[in-house]
Amino acid sequence: MNRLHRQPICVASALMVPMAILATPPWFGLDGVPPCWVVLWLLPWALVDGPVSGALAGLALGLVLDGLTLDGLTQVPGLLVLGWWWGRLGRRASPVQRSFNLGLLALLGTGVLGLTMMLQLLIRGGGVLEPSVQAWGFHTLLCQILVTGVLAPMLVSFQLLIWRRRVPQ
Repeated sequence: MNRLHRQPICVASALMVPMAILATPPWFGLDGVPPCWVVLWLLPWALVDGPVSGALAGLALGLVLDGLTLDGLTQVPGLLVLGWWWGRLGRRASPVQRSFNLGLLALLGTGVLGLTMMLQLLIRGGGVLEPSVQAWGFHTLLCQILVTGVLAPMLVSFQLLIWRRRVPQ
Protein backbone atom coordinates (compact mmCIF):
# COMPACT_ATOMS: atom_id res chain seq x y z
CA MET A 1 0.00 0.00 0.00
CA ASN A 2 1.34 3.40 -0.92
CA ARG A 3 1.48 6.30 1.44
CA LEU A 4 -1.24 8.56 0.06
CA HIS A 5 -3.43 7.90 3.10
CA ARG A 6 -0.68 9.25 5.37
CA GLN A 7 -0.60 12.70 3.77
CA PRO A 8 -2.95 15.08 5.59
CA ILE A 9 -3.70 17.22 2.53
CA CYS A 10 -4.87 14.19 0.57
CA VAL A 11 -7.02 12.88 3.39
CA ALA A 12 -8.45 16.37 3.91
CA SER A 13 -9.47 16.40 0.25
CA ALA A 14 -12.13 13.83 1.16
CA LEU A 15 -13.94 16.63 3.00
CA MET A 16 -14.50 18.27 -0.36
CA VAL A 17 -16.93 15.49 -1.33
CA PRO A 18 -19.73 16.33 1.14
CA MET A 19 -19.12 20.04 0.56
CA ALA A 20 -19.42 19.56 -3.21
CA ILE A 21 -22.61 17.54 -2.78
CA LEU A 22 -24.18 20.24 -0.62
CA ALA A 23 -22.93 23.19 -2.69
CA THR A 24 -23.59 21.95 -6.23
CA PRO A 25 -25.99 24.35 -7.95
CA PRO A 26 -28.94 22.83 -9.82
CA TRP A 27 -27.70 24.09 -13.17
CA PHE A 28 -24.43 22.15 -12.80
CA GLY A 29 -25.87 18.88 -13.90
CA LEU A 30 -28.21 17.25 -16.32
CA ASP A 31 -31.88 17.95 -15.67
CA GLY A 32 -31.04 19.07 -12.13
CA VAL A 33 -29.09 15.88 -11.30
CA PRO A 34 -25.50 16.59 -10.15
CA PRO A 35 -22.52 14.35 -10.83
CA CYS A 36 -21.59 11.59 -8.41
CA TRP A 37 -18.85 13.47 -6.57
CA VAL A 38 -17.94 10.52 -4.37
CA VAL A 39 -17.08 8.40 -7.42
CA LEU A 40 -14.99 11.24 -8.86
CA TRP A 41 -12.96 11.34 -5.63
CA LEU A 42 -12.80 7.62 -4.84
CA LEU A 43 -11.64 6.45 -8.28
CA PRO A 44 -8.23 8.18 -8.29
CA TRP A 45 -7.74 7.53 -4.58
CA ALA A 46 -8.18 3.79 -4.97
CA LEU A 47 -6.12 3.62 -8.17
CA VAL A 48 -3.19 5.29 -6.42
CA ASP A 49 -3.40 3.92 -2.87
CA GLY A 50 -4.59 0.36 -3.38
CA PRO A 51 -7.52 -1.90 -2.54
CA VAL A 52 -7.45 -1.76 1.27
CA SER A 53 -7.17 2.01 1.39
CA GLY A 54 -9.78 2.33 -1.37
CA ALA A 55 -12.23 0.12 0.51
CA LEU A 56 -11.65 1.99 3.78
CA ALA A 57 -12.03 5.34 2.03
CA GLY A 58 -15.26 4.09 0.44
CA LEU A 59 -16.51 2.95 3.83
CA ALA A 60 -15.65 6.25 5.52
CA LEU A 61 -17.15 8.39 2.77
CA GLY A 62 -20.23 6.19 2.65
CA LEU A 63 -20.81 6.66 6.37
CA VAL A 64 -20.36 10.44 6.10
CA LEU A 65 -22.73 10.68 3.15
CA ASP A 66 -25.28 8.43 4.84
CA GLY A 67 -25.21 10.84 7.77
CA LEU A 68 -26.12 13.67 5.40
CA THR A 69 -29.22 11.98 3.99
CA LEU A 70 -30.72 9.92 6.84
CA ASP A 71 -33.27 8.27 4.54
CA GLY A 72 -32.57 4.65 5.37
CA LEU A 73 -30.56 3.88 2.23
CA THR A 74 -26.82 3.43 2.44
CA GLN A 75 -24.03 4.01 -0.04
CA VAL A 76 -21.53 1.97 1.97
CA PRO A 77 -21.82 -1.40 0.14
CA GLY A 78 -21.43 0.15 -3.30
CA LEU A 79 -18.53 2.40 -2.30
CA LEU A 80 -16.79 -0.41 -0.44
CA VAL A 81 -16.92 -2.68 -3.49
CA LEU A 82 -15.87 0.11 -5.87
CA GLY A 83 -12.93 1.14 -3.68
CA TRP A 84 -11.72 -2.45 -3.49
CA TRP A 85 -12.19 -3.11 -7.22
CA TRP A 86 -10.51 0.09 -8.38
CA GLY A 87 -7.67 -0.45 -5.92
CA ARG A 88 -7.06 -3.91 -7.36
CA LEU A 89 -7.10 -2.47 -10.87
CA GLY A 90 -4.46 0.04 -9.82
CA ARG A 91 -2.26 -2.71 -8.39
CA ARG A 92 -2.59 -5.55 -10.88
CA ALA A 93 -2.86 -3.94 -14.28
CA SER A 94 -0.73 -1.33 -15.95
CA PRO A 95 -1.49 2.16 -14.63
CA VAL A 96 -4.82 3.51 -15.87
CA GLN A 97 -3.92 6.76 -17.59
CA ARG A 98 -6.11 7.33 -20.60
CA SER A 99 -8.98 9.73 -20.13
CA PHE A 100 -11.42 7.43 -21.90
CA ASN A 101 -10.61 4.60 -19.48
CA LEU A 102 -11.07 6.89 -16.48
CA GLY A 103 -14.39 8.12 -17.83
CA LEU A 104 -15.54 4.56 -18.43
CA LEU A 105 -14.54 3.46 -14.92
CA ALA A 106 -16.38 6.44 -13.41
CA LEU A 107 -19.40 5.72 -15.58
CA LEU A 108 -19.47 2.09 -14.47
CA GLY A 109 -18.89 3.05 -10.85
CA THR A 110 -21.77 5.51 -10.86
CA GLY A 111 -23.99 2.85 -12.39
CA VAL A 112 -23.01 0.29 -9.76
CA LEU A 113 -23.57 2.76 -6.94
CA GLY A 114 -26.95 3.82 -8.31
CA LEU A 115 -28.06 0.24 -8.85
CA THR A 116 -27.15 -0.71 -5.29
CA MET A 117 -29.30 2.18 -4.08
CA MET A 118 -32.20 1.08 -6.30
CA LEU A 119 -31.79 -2.50 -5.10
CA GLN A 120 -32.13 -1.28 -1.53
CA LEU A 121 -35.31 0.58 -2.50
CA LEU A 122 -36.62 -2.61 -4.06
CA ILE A 123 -35.83 -4.67 -0.97
CA ARG A 124 -37.31 -2.05 1.33
CA GLY A 125 -40.47 -1.90 -0.80
CA GLY A 126 -41.06 -5.64 -0.50
CA GLY A 127 -39.86 -6.46 -4.01
CA VAL A 128 -42.22 -4.08 -5.76
CA LEU A 129 -41.57 -0.51 -6.83
CA GLU A 130 -44.22 1.86 -8.08
CA PRO A 131 -43.84 2.67 -11.78
CA SER A 132 -43.30 6.36 -10.96
CA VAL A 133 -40.46 5.48 -8.57
CA GLN A 134 -38.90 3.20 -11.19
CA ALA A 135 -39.08 5.87 -13.88
CA TRP A 136 -37.71 8.51 -11.53
CA GLY A 137 -34.91 6.23 -10.34
CA PHE A 138 -33.76 5.22 -13.81
CA HIS A 139 -34.00 8.80 -15.09
CA THR A 140 -31.93 10.09 -12.18
CA LEU A 141 -29.42 7.27 -12.55
CA LEU A 142 -29.00 7.84 -16.28
CA CYS A 143 -28.51 11.59 -15.82
CA GLN A 144 -25.96 11.05 -13.05
CA ILE A 145 -24.07 8.45 -15.09
CA LEU A 146 -23.83 10.79 -18.07
CA VAL A 147 -22.72 13.84 -16.09
CA THR A 148 -20.15 11.87 -14.10
CA GLY A 149 -18.83 10.19 -17.24
CA VAL A 150 -18.34 13.57 -18.91
CA LEU A 151 -16.58 15.18 -15.93
CA ALA A 152 -14.43 12.19 -14.99
CA PRO A 153 -11.75 12.46 -17.68
CA MET A 154 -10.93 16.01 -16.61
CA LEU A 155 -11.25 15.80 -12.84
CA VAL A 156 -9.94 12.27 -12.26
CA SER A 157 -6.97 12.81 -14.60
CA PHE A 158 -6.06 15.95 -12.68
CA GLN A 159 -6.32 14.17 -9.32
CA LEU A 160 -4.29 11.21 -10.57
CA LEU A 161 -1.57 13.54 -11.79
CA ILE A 162 -1.34 15.30 -8.44
CA TRP A 163 -1.62 12.22 -6.23
CA ARG A 164 0.84 10.08 -8.21
CA ARG A 165 3.43 12.81 -7.81
CA ARG A 166 2.89 12.88 -4.04
CA VAL A 167 3.36 9.14 -3.62
CA PRO A 168 6.83 7.60 -3.90
CA GLN A 169 6.71 4.48 -6.05
